[in-house]
Amino acid sequence: MKNFQFYNPVRILFGAGQIAALTARIPAGAKVLITYGGGSIKQNGVYDQVKAALAGFDTVEFGGIEANPHYETLMRAVELGRTEQATFLLAVGGGSVLDGTKFIAAAMPFEGAEPWDILAGKAKVASAVPFGAVLTLPATGSEMNSGAVITRVSTQEKLAFSSPLTFPQFSVLDPETCFTLPPRQIANGIADAFTHVLEQYLTYPVNTPLQDRLAEAVLLTLVEEGPKVLENPTDYDAMANFMWSATNALNGTLAAGVVTDWSTHYVAHELTALHGIDHARTLAVVLPAMLRYRQAGKLDKLVQYGQRVWNITAGTAEERAEATVQATVGFFEQLGIKTRLADYEVGPDTIQQIVQRFTERGVKNLGERQDLQIADVEKILTLAL
Repeated sequence: MKNFQFYNPVRILFGAGQIAALTARIPAGAKVLITYGGGSIKQNGVYDQVKAALAGFDTVEFGGIEANPHYETLMRAVELGRTEQATFLLAVGGGSVLDGTKFIAAAMPFEGAEPWDILAGKAKVASAVPFGAVLTLPATGSEMNSGAVITRVSTQEKLAFSSPLTFPQFSVLDPETCFTLPPRQIANGIADAFTHVLEQYLTYPVNTPLQDRLAEAVLLTLVEEGPKVLENPTDYDAMANFMWSATNALNGTLAAGVVTDWSTHYVAHELTALHGIDHARTLAVVLPAMLRYRQAGKLDKLVQYGQRVWNITAGTAEERAEATVQATVGFFEQLGIKTRLADYEVGPDTIQQIVQRFTERGVKNLGERQDLQIADVEKILTLAL
């Protein structure tokens, strides 16, 4: 097991009716900026519950945060927060709203030339406005981590940042808030969480049996509960299990003491930035090609994953690894998610565009072994055509 430091200060308020409990979690006298997305919270009753819980607070609202939140949109929220002198933020929505709110929290007190520098790696987060969350879409784990991914439309860039100062103070996870989610968003959430686990698990062994089994537990739960949620989103128990699985997929516990990859995410972000493809669907495209191309370096873990999650025990190690990739692809396809670039009308021109962008950035040494170079990325994307 590798040396590690683990820190996660997020209080989770889980279960039906927990939105009412957020009242006690916000400092008395705070001026609250409520952030949300396209307005579905005003149709499913979540907005009314939040407003009732905040009845004793001075509030201001900012809606319209997109999936894959746009830097340009978030900067308008930053200006509103500054103008209104908001002292607490409350994100109400899915991972994109939470990610966007983390950036708003960091950008409001930012004193540099441009807050984009936080994402471009030129500036660290020195302070952040405190915030909490009401989760309405299980997927990203953003409700219990400090990371965020933001898209700048003007430059077609999608970059990430994290800071110990951008953990939510609390997150409300009420499965009933997810009962009206459309199938596409549920499927995306399942695939997103599933890939989060694999990015931390499918690397190489470092003698971490507990972390391995925790990861496998999340994967098995998603395999068992995901189809149930798709079939009946109002199944409270299935939704609760899915919701908690997505949170545990990326709250730091699975990464403690292990080596992690994240190259699939790094490459897939470019497909979203260039073509606007749903984040989870870009992961489902890149991941199988990534695993096939890097089979030799991941062989031990691929075989273990295949045996423990998909019950694949026959054949050589290489044959079992390929069968495991096929089982993973089959799971994504079962969710209604296509797994080839051609399914999204993306061809070789985009691959060359990504190669050029990576070359301009000086991208190198991706993956758990830091041995994945731009030429490898080109070959991986070609396999995904």
